[in-house]
Amino acid sequence: MAYDDHSPEEHPFAQFVRILGKGKRGARSLTREEAREAMGMLLDGRAEEIQLGAFLMLLRHKEESAEELAGFSEAVRARLQVPAGLSVDLDWPSYAGKKRHLPWYLLAVKCLAQSGVRILMHGGGAHTAGRLYSEQLLGLLDIPLCRDWSEVEQALQARNLAFIPLGAWMPSLQRMIELRNTLGLRSPIHSLARMLNPLGACCSLQSVFHPGYQAIHREGSRLLGESALVIKGDGGEIEINPDAVSHLFGTADGENWDEEWPAMAEQRHVKPERLDPAQLQAFWRGESEDDYGRLAVLGTMALALRALGTPRAQAIAEAQRHWDARDRSK
Repeated sequence: MAYDDHSPEEHPFAQFVRILGKGKRGARSLTREEAREAMGMLLDGRAEEIQLGAFLMLLRHKEESAEELAGFSEAVRARLQVPAGLSVDLDWPSYAGKKRHLPWYLLAVKCLAQSGVRILMHGGGAHTAGRLYSEQLLGLLDIPLCRDWSEVEQALQARNLAFIPLGAWMPSLQRMIELRNTLGLRSPIHSLARMLNPLGACCSLQSVFHPGYQAIHREGSRLLGESALVIKGDGGEIEINPDAVSHLFGTADGENWDEEWPAMAEQRHVKPERLDPAQLQAFWRGESEDDYGRLAVLGTMALALRALGTPRAQAIAEAQRHWDARDRSK
């Protein structure tokens, strides 16, 4: 019997797993071009399931670089199908969920939209138990939930505000996020989703909870030639924590800038024993008071206005005026 020494050909995606996993001395980060190609293969279904898991966890262990995030973002955007002319002022990703405080940022978003700021929100669903996610509260707060870009366009025209789930426009990324409970760890897709800015907004707001990642996200946005403002938001959402100092990592026109905002409260607030979403609606209508919520809403509105170029003192004053003038019936 003749011996067949023909070895099977290596899978095209194997090179990217090897780059990341070749030991302490041999492994390295992907270049921007490699990251773009690797993510493109994943999005197009040209990698095996075991390769996807290995790739995501090797990236998670190494920690993603700005060049990798930029390359991944480019691969996603190359596969987007967005109507021409659809534009917004702010891209507002919402992927973390809240567990210590209510999502007061949702009231900030509503008020800003009423004042004329066009905002696109997007999120990845309730993927972690014990947290309150934006999608769960849209109906309560009368924020438009859209299932495609046509509905987004209609909502923006009517309300200056739209929320679209990640699964409606990039289901392959949503599936990767949902692997968290299978793999046991968050993957770099949680970071990537915050940078995607699918409509090319004037400015992308990003909240990154883990220390050190804020500067990486800012650099990724700078590499993409975009304006962005990155903070360590409360619970990982874009929300000012009024009890803490907030560091703003900004980039615009290819230049980085930094600001440090002092705590808004003289002393720390007591964390609520439970989170009651009805409190958000009551507070919006002026039927109840919440000192922490008031400061969080005003601070978050000021943050968004600062992202659009308004100086801090002016942004705080404008936030208060917009809040006082809100339509409480809507």
